[in-house]
Amino acid sequence: MKTRSRGRTPTTVKRTVKRGRRPNSHYRTREYLTEREVERLMKAAGRNRYGHRDATMILLALSAVGFRRMIERLGKTAKMPFSVHPHMLRHACGFKLANDGVDTRALQHYLGHKNIQHTVRYTELRSDRFNSFWKD
Repeated sequence: MKTRSRGRTPTTVKRTVKRGRRPNSHYRTREYLTEREVERLMKAAGRNRYGHRDATMILLALSAVGFRRMIERLGKTAKMPFSVHPHMLRHACGFKLANDGVDTRALQHYLGHKNIQHTVRYTELRSDRFNSFWKD
């Protein structure tokens, strides 16, 4: 990370790295934590209920397989009547943003859909979307 001095206080500049060869790579970026953010996370980890530094594992990467297993385990713990997988979080995000009234084109870009029809499905299924059209 690069550090700039403004007067006497050094501040860290956030960097965003664009990825290039994968599908939809023009939408994907990776943002790194600043030194100050890392310090705040480490300080917060020291105040955890266990009283040891294992909570700093929040800073470690989680593999795709590990994440999938964690979501499946949480679904079973919640006693969901169906199998839970990580892609459901993406759908939940799409439906939530569509129900909150986010513009369909903006939602399309946020979700990384090239075809608008893949995004429209999040807005079509809402049964009460016309309730606020007329006020009696």
